[in-house]
Amino acid sequence: MENFFIFVVFSALLCVFKPTGAFPQPGFGSGGSRRGRDASCRDDLEYPHGSVCCLNCPAGKHVKSPCTRAGTMGTCGECPIRTFTEHANGFQQCFPCSTCRPDQEIVRICSATQNTECQCRLGRFCDPDHACEVCKKCSKCGSDEEIVRNCTATTNTECKKIQPKSGAATESDVGIGVTVVCVLAVLLLCGLIFFVIYKKRRGTGSERNLPERMKADKGYSEVSRDSSTNLIPPRQLVRPKSSACTEDEQKKLCESLNSSASNSQHSLTGPPCFLLQASSMVPAQPSRREDEQFPTLVPVNGEESLKRCFEFFEELDVDHHKRFFRHLGFSDNVIKSKESLPYEDRVHELLNMWIEREGKDASLNDLMAALLNLNQRRTAEMVKEKAVHHCHYLCES
Repeated sequence: MENFFIFVVFSALLCVFKPTGAFPQPGFGSGGSRRGRDASCRDDLEYPHGSVCCLNCPAGKHVKSPCTRAGTMGTCGECPIRTFTEHANGFQQCFPCSTCRPDQEIVRICSATQNTECQCRLGRFCDPDHACEVCKKCSKCGSDEEIVRNCTATTNTECKKIQPKSGAATESDVGIGVTVVCVLAVLLLCGLIFFVIYKKRRGTGSERNLPERMKADKGYSEVSRDSSTNLIPPRQLVRPKSSACTEDEQKKLCESLNSSASNSQHSLTGPPCFLLQASSMVPAQPSRREDEQFPTLVPVNGEESLKRCFEFFEELDVDHHKRFFRHLGFSDNVIKSKESLPYEDRVHELLNMWIEREGKDASLNDLMAALLNLNQRRTAEMVKEKAVHHCHYLCES
């Protein structure tokens, strides 16, 4: 018991007289600065060099020569052209700038503090949540679908089925109804014309049976009435008007019938127009679409409208591919340099080069003229109809 008491007293004395003098702490020199071997350098602020921690060089620079004293910055050098560092660093050299692929376009040019930023070209996309090794072609909505969201550089086109509205007429029903109304109107006009002519002839025939005195009195009254009111004779009022109306109605009817057959190479010269012209005693001359002047197309959104029509030229006949681009002024060497690409990418690449060369003078009408010179009117008609259908272009009236 006595030994235990002595041990407790001795322990208490050690605690009371414990030395409290300041001793050098590990990791700091006599001047109070930290050294690399005894303490770790601060992240994002310092980098180790030998036994000291040097301050990082700012973004856009790299370490040219390290510091010799802890807590100071060494010599920093500017990043050369086409290299960069985005953050403060202790690197001996800068990183090389990235290069965009052929199916991409530059969004942000590389500088000393930021890398090149690329995105997929117009009409292509790449999901950012997956490895973007190649840009995929944007999907197209079907004829029974409508676009919910247009394709972007990072998302594909979203489509949904068109829900038919109860009681609402479709475009085809409206077109058929308009055509039927036009046909009935023309037939009604023709019937009215024949009726008026028949009445005139019947009236003229009945006059032959009148006595001479009555004919003279009737002729005198008609002459005096015409001279007093200065009216045009009834025969002149009917014929020109009926002819003009018939001609206008026939033109509208033919145009509506031609629009329903827009996918054919030649315009319709079917029975309705022919019969209408025959009924009005005007000989019909069938016309071919090759003889018609091709309409001038007006862009809705400038160069953007032109680029959105590139995909329509993917249906260009492969046999006419080289001849088409020769018409646009490309040499065989330039055309051959793109043969390693898929056919669709080859068309897009050459058309983009054509726009860069032509600048503001680039026009879809020049591409249409090249197709017409190659006797590819069917392809030109197809491109024109798709451009107008997708609201990229309007036909100049």
